[in-house]
Amino acid sequence: MKLGFLSESPADEAAIRILIEAVLKERTSEVRPPLRARGWPNVLQVLPAILRHLQFQTDANALIVVVDSDDTIVHEADHTDPNKFHPHCRICQIQQVIRKTTKKWRLPGGRERLKTAVGLAVPAVEGWYLLGKDDEIGEEGWVNGLKERSKPYTRKELKRRVYRTVRPSLHLETRIAKAEARRVSKLLKKLEESFPIGFGSMIREISQWERDDYV
Repeated sequence: MKLGFLSESPADEAAIRILIEAVLKERTSEVRPPLRARGWPNVLQVLPAILRHLQFQTDANALIVVVDSDDTIVHEADHTDPNKFHPHCRICQIQQVIRKTTKKWRLPGGRERLKTAVGLAVPAVEGWYLLGKDDEIGEEGWVNGLKERSKPYTRKELKRRVYRTVRPSLHLETRIAKAEARRVSKLLKKLEESFPIGFGSMIREISQWERDDYV
């Protein structure tokens, strides 16, 4: 399968590819878009151009988008329903951009529509990398902490636990992120249980790809 990846850093994209290959149970070919994002706001800015590039100038099958939630709301409603859009939910914002960008596409004969799946790392992708090492980390504790205005940990603490520094070089970040992704790829069920919204919703979208192929 040929996939494009969009996240907040190249290190995250490399690690997410490892996780997605474990989900799909197959090796993938990466189709690199001409634009890369640097942080959350930039993801929304480059997403329309990346969608168009992958759809009309490559033979990519799908685009995987994963961003950190940071301190924003973790929307628990059905994100595939436009009527349940929440303006502060990053999954909702990404899905809205995808819908607006692709709704009027006219595809050339024989070209299938680009599939998409959106993940939300709560509060940051380093939480996924700590799975199995720290039982304190997970969506439920973080969401409850936001509601009570008492976070159980900070994003800087997550970085320090994973990289031993809050400012890792790109080389260090990529090396450790890939190593942790390979470890976590053997714990997918636990990952989905610990992060049912941000990781679980992405898994459900990917599962829908195969069902759609048989419609």
